[in-house]
Amino acid sequence: MLRRGGPRAGISSTLALASLLGAGCGPSDGLSPRAAPTIFTAAVAANAHNVLSLVISAEVGNADSVLVQYGRVGEPLDSSTAAVRPDAGSVSVPVLGLLPDTSYELRLVAHGSRGAAERDLGAFVTGSLPADLPAYSASGSDPSPGYVVFAAGRYGLAIDNGGRVVWYHAFPSGPGLNFQPQPNGRYAARPLPPDPATLARWVEIDPLGNETRTFGCARGLQPRFHDMIANPDGNYWLMCDETRAMDLSAFGGSEQAEVTGTVVQHLSAGGGLLFEWSAFDHFQITDLEPAARTGTEVNWTHGNALDLDADGSLLVSFRSLNEVTKIDVTTGSVLWRMGGLRNGFTFPNSPAPAFARQHGVRVTGAGQLTLLDNSGDAAATRAERYTYDAGAGTARLVASYGPADAVTARLGGTTQALPGGRTLVAFGDGRRVQEYDAAGDVVWEIGGDPGYVFRAERIGSLYHPGVDSTW
Repeated sequence: MLRRGGPRAGISSTLALASLLGAGCGPSDGLSPRAAPTIFTAAVAANAHNVLSLVISAEVGNADSVLVQYGRVGEPLDSSTAAVRPDAGSVSVPVLGLLPDTSYELRLVAHGSRGAAERDLGAFVTGSLPADLPAYSASGSDPSPGYVVFAAGRYGLAIDNGGRVVWYHAFPSGPGLNFQPQPNGRYAARPLPPDPATLARWVEIDPLGNETRTFGCARGLQPRFHDMIANPDGNYWLMCDETRAMDLSAFGGSEQAEVTGTVVQHLSAGGGLLFEWSAFDHFQITDLEPAARTGTEVNWTHGNALDLDADGSLLVSFRSLNEVTKIDVTTGSVLWRMGGLRNGFTFPNSPAPAFARQHGVRVTGAGQLTLLDNSGDAAATRAERYTYDAGAGTARLVASYGPADAVTARLGGTTQALPGGRTLVAFGDGRRVQEYDAAGDVVWEIGGDPGYVFRAERIGSLYHPGVDSTW
């Protein structure tokens, strides 16, 4: 709930602040392109999804961008939103990352080729945080700038480098462990459906928390929550589950096994299937360790991460197989397999196995990747950087990162390469989130016990999550 306060408490925050500059001028009067910018009307509203944000709606003329300057009452207006381009004279400007229960003064600024127009919007008080929103503390000697995004309870949220929650969105049944910023400037989550018998759907929301679309796998397959990619042009990559009945008695298993394999799909913005790759067409059941294929339900591949390589091919992490696989997205051919029983690489400076039960695989450049090695060393889970030469079939461990007091993450976790050779690591059920510099020293971390953080990802801007040029 947004509350009024300050010197203009007599003006309703939900009413337009009429401000006509010149008699008879209005937003549809077609002012000369060479005229100065004009602010015709402006209104401030609370954001129903997040008390730490506001929305300013305005009608302007001769403006090519509009922003809001703001500060706490009695202090300079030294903060500013991202600029927004008007559409036919109308514009909505989000104000994000505010403090709760705090009175702010706001000023709308419209920029054009002939200068700028300003309009003071009065003082407004933000609401109180939800009682069940988690609280955090974080610290570090030299953190990267920006915010860290992850899922917690029924929320997707972002914290600053001090641990303060600066943005959040509540999902009725929670985001489903994974809440991630996307290259299209929005967030995505795959909540559990109310009815377990129905297919889950990915949900996409914008920085104000508005739902922009939902989507799922083609062919009626169940989408996996572990990872996805939403491209700026609207198309997206998903991992899906396909289960087939198989007789595994010849392989030491059940005659009536239900085998679940990973399918990767590339879909258009409208949901049309552009490309599909199935483990059933390219892998063998014997790629899985014998002990893991004896039951009536076999989690065969367990895809848990995907990323596009520098050459446009796809890298997929298969946890159950202990391998990372590169796939040609034109032909579907498997280009190479790293790790596991069908490993095609040697690791000159790593003990065998080089990694096991890995998560969070990310491309960091041509012939480079990072991953969280959950179980390669049973005593310590560590993030690892590799450089590899596919032609020579070699992969070299060039750096590894982990807490001084070792943790073991049996489930979940991610890695993110940051500028300057830094790496952000979520240790999944190891309940630790840390940022490391290029030397492997901890430069930032969430204090105490942050809980099970399946994925953590740093963003440079609340206004453009996932696409900020910093990252």
